[in-house]
Amino acid sequence: MIKVEVKNLYKIFGPAPQKILSHIKKGTVSKKEILKKTDHGIGVNNASFQVEEGEIFVVMGLSGSGKSTLIRCLNRLIEPTAGEVYIDNEDIVKYDVDKLREIRRKKISMVFQNFALLPHRTIEENVAFGLEVQGLKLEERINKAVEALVLVGLKGYEKSMPSELSGGMQQRVGLARALATNPDILLMDEAFSALDPLIKKEMQDELLSLQVKMHKTIIFITHDLDEALKIGDKIAIMKDGVIVQIGSPEEILKKPADDYVREFVQGVNRTKVVTAGSIMKNTDTIVFSKDGSRVAVRKMKEASISSVFVVDKQRRLKGIVTIENATKLIKENKEDLNEIIDTDVEVVSPDTLIEDLIPLFINSKYPIVVADEERKILGIIFKVSVLAGIMGEEEYDV
Repeated sequence: MIKVEVKNLYKIFGPAPQKILSHIKKGTVSKKEILKKTDHGIGVNNASFQVEEGEIFVVMGLSGSGKSTLIRCLNRLIEPTAGEVYIDNEDIVKYDVDKLREIRRKKISMVFQNFALLPHRTIEENVAFGLEVQGLKLEERINKAVEALVLVGLKGYEKSMPSELSGGMQQRVGLARALATNPDILLMDEAFSALDPLIKKEMQDELLSLQVKMHKTIIFITHDLDEALKIGDKIAIMKDGVIVQIGSPEEILKKPADDYVREFVQGVNRTKVVTAGSIMKNTDTIVFSKDGSRVAVRKMKEASISSVFVVDKQRRLKGIVTIENATKLIKENKEDLNEIIDTDVEVVSPDTLIEDLIPLFINSKYPIVVADEERKILGIIFKVSVLAGIMGEEEYDV
């Protein structure tokens, strides 16, 4: 289900943005030329995208790319010059002040880079602030605030003041405050960028852990590609106000849309992004356990391979047999493959990362099997496939 949809969104800064809009729509003048000739700045240029319910949608780009302007247009902290912003199929650009205030109170929460905590209020009072704005009674809002603090791992800090907490803990308070109102949508603008690297990693892990429980729709702004690749279900890359590519982390890595994106992804550690599902090969050659040793040997010779995976009638993995053992079985005038099946086979899910595959190959005698939850074979991975995946050559023919 589509939770947020943005259509042809523009934001132009300057005294007469509507007069400039037609020139921008023609696409014949660059952002720099517009600024130089008209003294107008382009914040967002014809942005369109969809965000699924429960998805983490990351918008990334360098400073000045328009990403923070874009996210502020989604709750109209910045008014769009043109375009539509649909939340639950309603265009909030058309909302009056009262309807807009209502959606900000109940449906959308925002987490900022600078924490934005009230220094004279306790932690639980900070977290309860949005609930106070909603008009909830004191006891109810304190109870909800405490629940949110437990959720982000800050139980016991309810009566502390913001100045008594570290930067990472303060950001957890900001996150708890956003969650306390139980919004459908979280807007996170460079929420972790001011944190030290170790604390930043902790907060990323915390967000992913919370998302498993919450299933919120999250739009996350960052300039850090590693962060985008780690937490994003989908990534939109911006340059000069334009969204130049939208895709999954693997799509961004494997098929960059242009040289700008290609330069972005050049130094990425692919082992932390590329999955088993993207580098596995089809298992055209398998045998059923009922087929017998002669069928197994024939299939291996036809495919010029030295081993073959054995499955039951539901195509669930039982193990592997080698041509040596199958040939020996034939010489003994036996057919039952169950006598020679080796069950010492590594099995992974399609979303297993390359970095987790590498240690499995160290002790494995055979290719790794990619299977679903019922152990039905989806594909196999050879060592050379892993190397190709690391080098960005997933289509390498093994």
